[in-house]
Amino acid sequence: MIKTRFAPSPTGHLHIGGARTALFNWLYARHHGGRFILRIEDTDRERSKDEYTEGILEGLAWLGISYDEELYFQSTRMDLYREHAYRLVQDGKAYRCYCPPEVLDERRKKALSEGRKPAYDRACRDLCLEEPDKPYVVRFKVPLSGTVAFDDLIRGTITFQCEELDDLIIFRSDDTPTYNFTVVIDDASMGITHVIRGDDHINNTPRQVLMYEALGFPTPHFAHVPLIHGKDKARLSKRHGATSLIEYREDGFLAEALMNYLARLGWAHGDQEVFSKEDLIEKFDLANVGKSPAIFDMDKLLWLNSHYMKTLPPEDIATRFIPFIEKMGHRAPEGPTLLGIVMNLRERARTLKEMAEMAEFFFCDEVSYESKAREKFLNQNTKVFLEEFLKGFVGLETLAVEEQRGLLEAIAGDHGRKIVDIVQPVRVALCGRSVSPGIFEVIQVLGKDVVRKRVERAILSI
Repeated sequence: MIKTRFAPSPTGHLHIGGARTALFNWLYARHHGGRFILRIEDTDRERSKDEYTEGILEGLAWLGISYDEELYFQSTRMDLYREHAYRLVQDGKAYRCYCPPEVLDERRKKALSEGRKPAYDRACRDLCLEEPDKPYVVRFKVPLSGTVAFDDLIRGTITFQCEELDDLIIFRSDDTPTYNFTVVIDDASMGITHVIRGDDHINNTPRQVLMYEALGFPTPHFAHVPLIHGKDKARLSKRHGATSLIEYREDGFLAEALMNYLARLGWAHGDQEVFSKEDLIEKFDLANVGKSPAIFDMDKLLWLNSHYMKTLPPEDIATRFIPFIEKMGHRAPEGPTLLGIVMNLRERARTLKEMAEMAEFFFCDEVSYESKAREKFLNQNTKVFLEEFLKGFVGLETLAVEEQRGLLEAIAGDHGRKIVDIVQPVRVALCGRSVSPGIFEVIQVLGKDVVRKRVERAILSI
């Protein structure tokens, strides 16, 4: 059975690159009927925080990525790492290194000054005696010659010269294991068959392959995915926009849109752009993952999000919309009124946050007028239009579009004006701005009493 994993470190928020890695692993496992596990790599005692772990779990759940088996924590597996590290020492495949850090630092500086590679000089590699009173690290014995190769499922065969690899530390002097060692023990003991990760890990892979072999574990398949870059071809960072997965939720993006977009960052299925979760599970495979960095394009993400805003059931959008209204300090209306607002704005708003900003005038007791809109449309020249609109409006039997249009057309005709000349003052009176959803729909959502009060206030303000 194919088995993949996502193994984030809880030393910061889950970023977009990590979320895509999790998604690719999850899709590959689901596509092949396999299993996907989540492992929290929390061996960094200083920087690992519970809040980051909670953020990772919350972000993945929101995105729609579920994991199989229990949730694994490296911090609970220390005895296992220690056992395997000292088994390697006993087998002569690792050794205790007693070189003090300050001595190592001097050796590195000397190597650099002489134009040599600042790698560990293996001074302790062939020591026969233990020094029980001295602190030490455990180093893995890398072969001094030969090559190590692996077949990358995206990039093909990759080969490294062993002489280019140093004897890396697998256990520190504070009795904690290092990343390259723990990941081998975990992936082997958890039965991981495919390791899908960013190509910034390529240089770690030959060391890990050698450790799999030294421990007698089967080596998994590797697939190194190109990193995500901004439009300027630089590695994705804060300057390109939000990078944390939770930030996208708070900015009003829909999980369906972000999953769709992340899947398309580096993977393609013909010219298709829009994929449901079911589509992605059915069609995703590593064969169509590209070798070049994916370019993050916020405009494209916004376009995709607006597509889902328009096509998901309005009742669903309305439910997700409520927290954004409440975050602005307003109480969300219920039933038909809320649904009416969503139907009114879903064609224009690209995110839920943008929809809330557009809709704020619906919830205010008193709207604030934009200065330019007020100057142009709430003045002595337009006051008569508002007064005649108010007089006719209170007499309407219903708020049907036909009745509203009839009233506006009659006022425009009486003054020899276009209907837009009447609509714009009414719009600013109701919304505080010169651009809004369709005026007929706005009036229907606000209701007769609110419309009357807002027009009265606008007239008094002139």
